Amino acid sequence: MTLAAKLESLLFVAVKPLSAKDLAALSQAKASEVEAALAELGESYRSRQSGLALIESNGRYQITTAAENADLVRGFLQDETSGELSQPSLEALTIIAYRGPIAKYELERIRGVNCSLIIRNLLLRGLIEEKSGREGQDSLYSVTPDFLRFLGLSRAPDLPDYERLSRHESLESFLASAEADKA
Repeated sequence: MTLAAKLESLLFVAVKPLSAKDLAALSQAKASEVEAALAELGESYRSRQSGLALIESNGRYQITTAAENADLVRGFLQDETSGELSQPSLEALTIIAYRGPIAKYELERIRGVNCSLIIRNLLLRGLIEEKSGREGQDSLYSVTPDFLRFLGLSRAPDLPDYERLSRHESLESFLASAEADKA
């Protein structure tokens, strides 16, 4: 697989823009090779009139939809952010509400599936917020004050059965073993 293809995969699943330095570390490539592969990827999108585009802002890269499709995407996102939440989104939101702040990998371990798109949708709806972890750590997600206000609550521990559900013994054991596997 080419370096450009690897970078495309990383940028596709990333919730936030990534720097060339981050991409180099993740792909185990040199920064100069990453820069060349990013230029190749961007040109590939432009030359084939793709529905995707590679953008760079302040040294950080992200795959986005092509500007020509802005109206189409805006209409879809408006439906997506104003309609009802899907069952997987409700599950993820519940986990974030009771376990937050929670890292993406913990959420994915609990649910057993990749949650990148769900997280993106919950962020777009303003139901969760992202806080940067310490250097070298994953971002953490928690519910927003707007989410709590909508439920008529002032803080997450006021959720029903919070004490029992937020720190369940078998879940703690499962996440501890998952953390050991990650290390």
